[in-house]
Amino acid sequence: MKSFKREPELTADGTYTLYIPEIDEHYHSVNGAGIEASHVYIREALQHRGAERVEVLEVGFGTGLNAFLTLLEHIRSGCEIRYTTLELYPLPMEQIRQLNYGATLAPEHAELYIALHEAPWDVPTEIVPGFVLEKKIFDLTKDELPETYDVVYYDAFAPDKQPEMWNEEIYRKISQAMNPDAVLTTYCAKGVVRRGFQEAGLRMERIPGPPGKREMIRGTKILS
Repeated sequence: MKSFKREPELTADGTYTLYIPEIDEHYHSVNGAGIEASHVYIREALQHRGAERVEVLEVGFGTGLNAFLTLLEHIRSGCEIRYTTLELYPLPMEQIRQLNYGATLAPEHAELYIALHEAPWDVPTEIVPGFVLEKKIFDLTKDELPETYDVVYYDAFAPDKQPEMWNEEIYRKISQAMNPDAVLTTYCAKGVVRRGFQEAGLRMERIPGPPGKREMIRGTKILS
């Protein structure tokens, strides 16, 4: 997907997403990029898990929207967060600036959105006190995760667009890297995905999805 063209597209809530014409895929819901990310990952994962300190793993850094919203939640709640995000094909800064999430979602913290993207890769960086970001150039199809996490945002492209990211081996890697009572959410509500994570050791549930999507799924790591 490195060479694919990506076009900015306005979504229903006034935030932008990126569209890849070659595979007819959006980075976020056209019903609202900001609303979708807030619902799926902040509300139903981070806030649902609840803790004074959490280790977050994001599969798919992409535009940095999830990371930015998580940083804003840290500022709001004071929760100490170490945020690890995996990405094979980082977006160019020119495209990041076009998305303008900082000014759209939190003008008073707009510079922090850019700071997330300017942070070096593969080096833990404290963006603000209590929020440490580590962006990793990492191929989950080949490598094992070296650490464990309390919250997982599973935000790979859809199974029919990126099937290598939706299989038993990947689900096992994710499950093994989750601490007891850790929470995983994904926008994808396919039964085969829910059953796959369940077989990997998560207690799965269907929950209401964001606007335009009836359901999503959430998993909790259970002790074996």
